[in-house]
Amino acid sequence: MSKLSNKIEAHDRTISDVLSSKKYTVGYFQREYSWEQKHIEQLVSDLTQSFLNAYSDGDSRTDGENYNNYYLGPFVVSVKEKSRSSIIDGQQRLTSITLLLIYLNHLQEKLGINESMKEMIFSEARGTKSFNIEVKERAECLQGLFEKGEYQVKESDDESTINMVNRYNDIGLSFPEEIKGEVLRFFIDWLKYNVILVEIIAYSDDNAYTIFETMNDRGLNLTPTEMLKGFILSRFKDIETRASTNQFWKSSMKELHDYDKDEDHRFIQSWLRAKYADTIRPGKAGSKNEDFEKIGTRFHSWVRENLKKVNLSKGSDEVFDSFVNTDFNFYLRAHIQILEAEKNLSNQLEHVYYIKRWGIAPALSYPLMLAPLVTDDSDEVVKSKINSVARYIETFVVKRAINYRKFASSSIRYTMYTLVKEIRNKPLPILREILDQKLAEMDEQWDGFAEFGMHGQNKAFVKFLLSRISAYIDQGAGVNSTFEDYHHPAGRQFEVEHIWADKHELHEDEFEQTADFDAFRNRLGDLVLLPNGTNQSYGAKPYSEKHKHYVKENLIVQSLTPLAYENNPNFTKMVKATGLLFKAHIEFKKQDVEERQLLYQTICEGIWSSETPV
Repeated sequence: MSKLSNKIEAHDRTISDVLSSKKYTVGYFQREYSWEQKHIEQLVSDLTQSFLNAYSDGDSRTDGENYNNYYLGPFVVSVKEKSRSSIIDGQQRLTSITLLLIYLNHLQEKLGINESMKEMIFSEARGTKSFNIEVKERAECLQGLFEKGEYQVKESDDESTINMVNRYNDIGLSFPEEIKGEVLRFFIDWLKYNVILVEIIAYSDDNAYTIFETMNDRGLNLTPTEMLKGFILSRFKDIETRASTNQFWKSSMKELHDYDKDEDHRFIQSWLRAKYADTIRPGKAGSKNEDFEKIGTRFHSWVRENLKKVNLSKGSDEVFDSFVNTDFNFYLRAHIQILEAEKNLSNQLEHVYYIKRWGIAPALSYPLMLAPLVTDDSDEVVKSKINSVARYIETFVVKRAINYRKFASSSIRYTMYTLVKEIRNKPLPILREILDQKLAEMDEQWDGFAEFGMHGQNKAFVKFLLSRISAYIDQGAGVNSTFEDYHHPAGRQFEVEHIWADKHELHEDEFEQTADFDAFRNRLGDLVLLPNGTNQSYGAKPYSEKHKHYVKENLIVQSLTPLAYENNPNFTKMVKATGLLFKAHIEFKKQDVEERQLLYQTICEGIWSSETPV
């Protein structure tokens, strides 16, 4: 064995150092890219907020050399002579940064900016382009994202590819508006040169895996949760109370970790923001972090520095005991109810389930749902308050989405954190009044529905919307189906399908230009949910030939055909009772799409216009 193979090095590197004209493979034992929406939103939020804390209007680009650095963490590579580096640990972050760079490259092109970024995404040799993080199964996806800003997932694609597409779309939703102008140049500079990683290099796989195991299994750094616990326990004078509180804390953390390894952080941040945070960082460049932001980064320090706000200034055993064993315990139980409701659709907390599938970031939604609760609320009142807030969130994001407005944390954080303070500790009737008033005052209302359609970035929302619509109509007619059956069933997989075949020539009497036809074809009124594969056999046929097949499908699809209105008393009774403008369509022209669009809008207004769960 050579001396080199035993060598281990560590160097601080900028993003530019790490990715510019470099090539990496990914270790076989950790090839899956598994980040979720919450992870990518947190990364984008952390990076952009750190940048905005440093940037001020009027800065020159050279001023960026004095901006604060952001530490993104370590990554481990194994380097063998005459071969490219293999990422042993850190591919989740590096893959996510690559997706962010691809997004920024598209954004700067739209703005007419031309900063050097491509060399951090791919390199080219002898006319062949290859991506700097090279995994064969992901190459086609990265190609599509880089060239077009989108990629159509295929049945053969693995979970990593599907996650990459979803996380790329999440970046677009999360990226703040205040960086989408000339300031983008500054942000790109900062990302390239001020975001730092520590590259740990081993020259043998054995050493690289040992480092990986050490970092992931034997780390001794205290977490913010552990430091908060240590501070609280240190304030107990009674040894027995301290011991019992310690045992309760440990069992609570284990319960949270059964959901996610970071769930303890997520809960404590949500609880403290919900009940105690008063100040918020204004949404403008150069502003400094306040309560809500500080709790998100160093909540253990924030508690120590704000004992009066959290009612711990007296410092007695009694107040600390109440803080942990009453307040902490109550909100922990409520948080766990939310986590359980996210997993399983229930009658009392159904909107929590829905917003897990299409909602806002947990950093915003969890504090909102905990904010109105008080420790003497009954379990019934707790559920009603949580569900009312979740219903507000769902209605808010649906209204924003059908008006093509963003609702990522960066664009709505100030609105939502302000609302946390408004609904804090409110009784249920007052809570509902506040939330209904907020929805009524939104700039985005249902009139935006008339032009709403599907495009490359909103397919997930369109499926969510059609799943809600389809289940609502089924249940109204007494059919035993749920949102789950359409959105993500264990059995038949439903997909969004067009009623019109993708053939402009069939509609030249109404559309001279193919682009106009394509745009209208993507209107919601031309879309339905069909089981995967069902539409493949007749999807390309004209409506006159394929609509007879629709009678075998769900009620929303059946309603296109005359047979749906014959010998179907439950459906016709529901139509009469609701006044919904259902009708059979013998042909399906432009006016028919518009009529279905209006029908869908009316259904949506019914779904989200009442407190009564459907």
